[in-house]
Amino acid sequence: MTTTLDTDVLIIGGGPVGLTLANLLGLRGSSAIVLEARSELIDYPRGVGLDDESIRTLATAGLWEQIEPYTVPHHIVRFVNGQGQVLAKNDPRTQEFGYVRKHGFIQPLVDKELAAGLDRFADTELRFGHEVVDLVEDDDHVRVTAETTSGERVQLTAAYVVGAEGGRSFTRSWLGAKHGVEFEGKSPSTRWLVVDVEDDPVGTPSVYLGADPRRPYVSIGLPLGLRRWEFMLFDDEPTELVDTAGFRRELLARHVPEPDALEIINQRVFTHHGRIATSFRKGRVMLAGDAAHLMPVWLGQGWNSGIRDATNLAWKLTAILRGQAGDDLLDTYTDERHQHASDMIDVNMAAGAIMKCGPVKGWLRDRAASLLNLRPAMKAYFSELRFKPMPRYAAGVVVDQATLEPGRSDVSFKGSRLAPFVDSSGEISPVGLQFIQPRVSAAGATDVLLDQVTGDWWTVAAWGNDPARLLSEQDLAIAERLGIRLVAFFPETQRPWAEKRFAGSPTTIVGDTTGALKDWFDRRACGFVMLRPDRFVAAASLAQQASTAFNATLQAASYVTTEGADA
Repeated sequence: MTTTLDTDVLIIGGGPVGLTLANLLGLRGSSAIVLEARSELIDYPRGVGLDDESIRTLATAGLWEQIEPYTVPHHIVRFVNGQGQVLAKNDPRTQEFGYVRKHGFIQPLVDKELAAGLDRFADTELRFGHEVVDLVEDDDHVRVTAETTSGERVQLTAAYVVGAEGGRSFTRSWLGAKHGVEFEGKSPSTRWLVVDVEDDPVGTPSVYLGADPRRPYVSIGLPLGLRRWEFMLFDDEPTELVDTAGFRRELLARHVPEPDALEIINQRVFTHHGRIATSFRKGRVMLAGDAAHLMPVWLGQGWNSGIRDATNLAWKLTAILRGQAGDDLLDTYTDERHQHASDMIDVNMAAGAIMKCGPVKGWLRDRAASLLNLRPAMKAYFSELRFKPMPRYAAGVVVDQATLEPGRSDVSFKGSRLAPFVDSSGEISPVGLQFIQPRVSAAGATDVLLDQVTGDWWTVAAWGNDPARLLSEQDLAIAERLGIRLVAFFPETQRPWAEKRFAGSPTTIVGDTTGALKDWFDRRACGFVMLRPDRFVAAASLAQQASTAFNATLQAASYVTTEGADA
C-alpha cells in the first residue's frame, strides 16, 4: 500500500541550509516543508563570510538580487600579530565563478530573504514552533513527529527527511542510535566572546585576525555599519565574567578609544568545534550543514559548507522525485561532500592553532611569515586563498576523463593518450570541479552570466561543435526526456555564423565574449563536457567520445533511461 505523503521532502531546521534546500526544491517543482523549533528566525549575526560558490547557488535560487544589498564585496582578511604587523593578507581577485570570491554579509537579513523566497511556491512552507521528537522510517516514506510550542503532537509523512537543525541535531542523534552514525572529531575547550555593535566605531571595511599572544581576537567590518569582535577567553576566566561591564571594557579598550560609548546589539560565548558525521545519509534520512559537520569560524566556511551541501543534495533529490534517477543517486551525497567538509575542518583547525600561538611560538611564526612574504609564490598562496581546498569530487556522479569509467575520476591523466592534447598546465582533469561562469551572449541575452543561458539543470556543452551532431538519436531522445539542455560555445565573432549554420538544431549557441571559455578548453584535453545541475563537471571528453561520456554520466548518476522514466 502506498502512503499518502504530506510533502516530498521534510526539512528539519529553518536555518540557511534548510531554507536554501527548500528554495532549490521548490524552484524545480518538488514540495517541501521546513520545521523550525524556534518561534522565529535567529535575529543576531552568526555567519559573516559569503563565498562566490554560495552566491552562485543563491542566484540559481533566484534570490541573489534580494540578498546582494546585505553584502559587501572583496571582504579582505588581514592576519596580524600582536604589534599589528600584517603577516598575511587574503584578498583573492578572481571571479571565475561569476562573482567576487569573498563577501561580508548580514546573516539575519539574508535568512529572511531565504524564508520569504518560499512564498513563491505553493507547495513549500516554513512552520515555526515545531520541534521534531521522533522519526520512523518505512520502505517508501518517513513519518515525522513534532511537538508544537502549545504542546500538541503533529505527525507528517515525507518521501525524504533532511536534518539541517544545527550542531545539536536530533536527526544526527537518531541516525547514531538507529544506524550507528558517529560524530567524529574534537571540540577544543577554547571559548570565544562575540560582541556585535552598531555604528561601526572603527570604520574600516575589512577583517583582522589578531594572532596576539596576550589575547587572540578577530575584528570584522560588516555591511550596514555593523562591526564584530571576537575575543578568546582563557581557561581561568569564567563565562559569567563576560557579562560584567568592566571586563568587556577592558577587552574593547585596545581597539576603540571610547569602549563605553559602543552600541552593543548582541554578545554571546561560543566554543569552536571540528567534528563530522561518518555518513551524511542512511536510507531516506540525510544530514546537511552543521548537523553533518561543525568547523571553526576562522575561514568563514561553516555557512558556505552548508550551502554546498544543500546545492549538492537539492538536484539529486529532484532527479529522484521526478522519477529520472534511482535512489542509489543519494549514495553519492556522502561520497562527494564528506571529504571536502573534512578537509575544510582540518584547514580551519590549523588556522586556529596558528592564531592561538603563545609568545615563543608566536615569535617563530612571525619570523617565518616575514620570510615567506618575500617569496611572491608564497605570498600569492595566502592572498589568493589557494590554501582553501576547492570542492573536487573524485567519486560519485563523475566520469574518469582518461578511461570514461563512470563513478570515479582521477585527478590527472598524465601518461594517457590524452596527454599530447595539452601542455603540462592541462594535465589536471576538470572532472569533479566546478565549471567557470564567464559573461557570454546568446540570442536574446547580451553580456549575461553563463548560468542565465544554460539554466539550472543538466547541460551538455561542446566547444566549436553542435552537441546534437555528436550524440546519437537515442542520446538526444534521452536528453530531451530528461530536460538536458544542449549548448555550443563559439567565439562571439562566430556566433552569427553558428546560429545560421545550426538553425533548426535544439542547441543554444553561446558567444564567448571574453575569451574565458576558449581559454578553459584550450588548456584541457576536451571539447565536450557534461555539466551537472550544481555546475560541476560530470564528464569531459574529446568530441568524438561525446556519446560514450554522455551515457557514462547517466550511469554514474543512476539515471533511468527508459521511456517509463519520463519526468
